[in-house]
Amino acid sequence: MAGLWVGTVALVSAGRRGRWPPQQLMRSAVLWTLKHVPHYSKRCLIVSRSLSSVGYDPNEKTFDKILIANRGEIACRVIKTCKKMGIKTVAIHSDVDTSSVHVKMADEAVCVGPAPTSKSYLNMDAIMEAIKKTRAQAVHPGYGFLSENKEFAKCLAAEDVIFIGPDTHAIQAMGDKIESKLLAKKAKVNTIPGFDGVVKDADEAVRIAREIGYPVMIKASAGGGGKGMRVAWNDEETREGFRFSSQEAASSFGDDRLLIEKFIDNPRHIEIQVLGDKHGNALWLNERECSVQRRNQKVVEEAPSIFLDPETRTAMGEQAVALARAVKYSSAGTVEFLVDSRKNFYFLEMNTRLQVEHPVTECITGLDLVQEMIRVAKGYPLRHKQADIPINGWAVECRVYAEDPYKSFGLPSIGRLSQYQEPIHLPGVRVDSGIQPGSDISIYYDPMISKLITYGLDRTEALKRMEQALDNYVIRGVTHNIALLREVIINSRFVKGDISTKFLSDVYPDGFKGHALTESERDQLLAIASSLFVASQLRAQHFQDHSRVPVIKPDVAKWELSVKLQDEDHTVVASGSGPAFSVEVDGSKLNVTSTWNLASPLLSVNVDGTQRTVQVMSSREADGNMNIQFSGTVYKVRVLTKLAAELNKFMLEKAAEDTSSILRSPMPGVVVAVSVKPGDMVSEGQEICVIEAMKMQNSMTAGKTGKVELVHCKAGDTVGEGDLLVELE
Repeated sequence: MAGLWVGTVALVSAGRRGRWPPQQLMRSAVLWTLKHVPHYSKRCLIVSRSLSSVGYDPNEKTFDKILIANRGEIACRVIKTCKKMGIKTVAIHSDVDTSSVHVKMADEAVCVGPAPTSKSYLNMDAIMEAIKKTRAQAVHPGYGFLSENKEFAKCLAAEDVIFIGPDTHAIQAMGDKIESKLLAKKAKVNTIPGFDGVVKDADEAVRIAREIGYPVMIKASAGGGGKGMRVAWNDEETREGFRFSSQEAASSFGDDRLLIEKFIDNPRHIEIQVLGDKHGNALWLNERECSVQRRNQKVVEEAPSIFLDPETRTAMGEQAVALARAVKYSSAGTVEFLVDSRKNFYFLEMNTRLQVEHPVTECITGLDLVQEMIRVAKGYPLRHKQADIPINGWAVECRVYAEDPYKSFGLPSIGRLSQYQEPIHLPGVRVDSGIQPGSDISIYYDPMISKLITYGLDRTEALKRMEQALDNYVIRGVTHNIALLREVIINSRFVKGDISTKFLSDVYPDGFKGHALTESERDQLLAIASSLFVASQLRAQHFQDHSRVPVIKPDVAKWELSVKLQDEDHTVVASGSGPAFSVEVDGSKLNVTSTWNLASPLLSVNVDGTQRTVQVMSSREADGNMNIQFSGTVYKVRVLTKLAAELNKFMLEKAAEDTSSILRSPMPGVVVAVSVKPGDMVSEGQEICVIEAMKMQNSMTAGKTGKVELVHCKAGDTVGEGDLLVELE
């Protein structure tokens, strides 16, 4: 995809300099793309050409300069389309984002404040000053931050700056979940039973919840993205949910108003992409399946949905467009629905912005949604009719996060990317990211690393390409969720389409534990690890064309090894000198072949005809341990010679820390509140403190009943993963 952007921009630039007439320019762009982009992109191009969206008409005047009021991957995404359209761009950034990718990509950049979002990316005064300074004619807000803030849109209008999004009336009507629900009812859109008003306090929340009937969903009236949302099954959880949701809503959106509605247990989350203009035209661009979620935030999305039939798809699309027309919606937006097992669907909310998962819609329709938003903002009518919108192929998106999937399916991780390599060399792969090697993942912003998208002729091909892309994605320096993503897309329930918003908790009731190796996979991993050990020993025999004293004699015919995996010891015998090794694992023989390029982060290995891509996460340590990423999960494997294994039995192991009387932070973040002091008695499960990480608040509880001895933190403290918070006697 990167080549598509660069090549198209180069050809458009040549045309603007008068070297080619428009017809020849378009023909050259198409021929260049067919030659240089992957096969899936060629298919997308064919659809795009029929919709007149892949090429930019230089005679269609839009804007000279656009400021992007956002950061990270979405800022980069908008800048790419602006470059394609010949529009200059302005990036805003906080002081810690000075060297970010979106800043480097833009034509101009302006610092709008320090790291906290309230002082930078939510700082309307500083952003308005940046607009005046750079003389930007329009602003694209991306998603999150100020993208659904009507006051920001009003400020822009007052300065005659175009907001690339809907007008303030639509933002107000659809951005407010209470008002949007009332409007949806009026537009004859199916809605969820609930309280049509603002909940004043926790007592009223309990009263309303009892009237509706448990379970209920407590959620922020403004905003989205899973922030400010809690499910309550009883009065106690309603009170706690009201407190946390109002705090998260205030922190994320500057609006702590909440609403309560009936929680539909075990539904699907399916949304409809809509597109409207200022001339009364509106389209629905098919659906996106977004049911796989954790903490109400999407993890895997796809388009189309395997669940919908044409009749249900059309009914949902028509209701989505009816709602858009009811508020005279003029931009790209998303109408979200909950769908039960009988295909009954209920309006959930409308996001008046570009959605995170918009790339899967672009893949199956051929439309560039950012380009369409810019055209509509300038006042051009839509170029397409509803009958023009296809479903061409299948697209899947995985949200790659800097998170530990083994902790509540993903608690945030921070750090610096020491090594980073996207799998864009594979066919049918698109990566939307805003990072590079050396980028920092900090506590101040969302921990998303990228959006990994794969496209295929059908769902099977798209999923197979996603599996390959995840195996080839190199991320070092931060903990990430690739292991979870890969397990989801190969899970039998997911492959069959048997999913709901409770998918993760249903499939992993005891939490995510990583890939469960079959006996065959275990033997393959042991054989690969043993071959890696032997290959490294053979390489160690030579250094700058000089022989060295090897650990193993150079003329040895067989290597007798002891390999430990998941607390089990295995006897392995390896023979060969590379690139092929014959390996006997617990009596079973396997043939292993590879180039054994130990300097490469990726290693393609053939084991008895099965091709696998593995990653050696760290070089072999002195104690024989190596970390190998196999089928997405990182396994700790210890490989020793038979003699070294015998001697290793005499080595003392470090005793595990007794954690029953201490509370450590499971993630980096900021302490919001501390509920105890030394001398207090606490019960098991009682709240000790609250930590906010990436705008999500997490309650830390006592692991046992006891008396508080020491408190090591206070409200406002910044803590790291593993920091000691509280000690019990």
